[in-house]
Amino acid sequence: MTKTGADYAWFEDDFPDIAEAYCFTLVRDLSPTELTSRLEARPEAPLQGISAVVEATFAQYDLEQDRQLVAMTTVGTWTLLIEPNGYLGVTEERALPASAGTSWVSHFTNINAVGTFLWAEDQVLRLCFDPMFPDDRWGAEPDELLDVMRRIGFHLEVEDPEPDFSPQAAFALAEHLTGVAVTPALLRDTTFTCATVRIR
Repeated sequence: MTKTGADYAWFEDDFPDIAEAYCFTLVRDLSPTELTSRLEARPEAPLQGISAVVEATFAQYDLEQDRQLVAMTTVGTWTLLIEPNGYLGVTEERALPASAGTSWVSHFTNINAVGTFLWAEDQVLRLCFDPMFPDDRWGAEPDELLDVMRRIGFHLEVEDPEPDFSPQAAFALAEHLTGVAVTPALLRDTTFTCATVRIR
């Protein structure tokens, strides 16, 4: 059964340090090492758990403001790439070339509640929108997932919905497209492969 935004309500409660600003990306059939190479990233020491990743991200900013720390792990045939306070995964000029020959599903939000959901296949942007404003969509197939989006909890043609699980619904839509569920245990217990990517 399709998950909904409400099924990811735990994220903000359990992981407040990253929940206010993050980018989660899923890439099919590329290992963390291959993804590091594709992003022209610099390998860094692995880190255990998302709390350590968040702490290292802000330490990294103090050292090099032009590089973003990313944490990666393999989940089935997908690599999950996490950026605390980052947005590389939804930056079209980086994401689309990196999606060559594969699927790329990414969602981002920042401290100002600005967000982006991006789905690309082999350098073609299939769908892009702000989860808070799902009526404004673009890409090659902007309406392909409308029925799924409604079931998941995106409030189409509705102003000021209550309750509003729009940011959490992005996790559910990513899971629908990839089959990968982000779980508390995955975030808490994983030893992540890490790298830094130049962002300027």
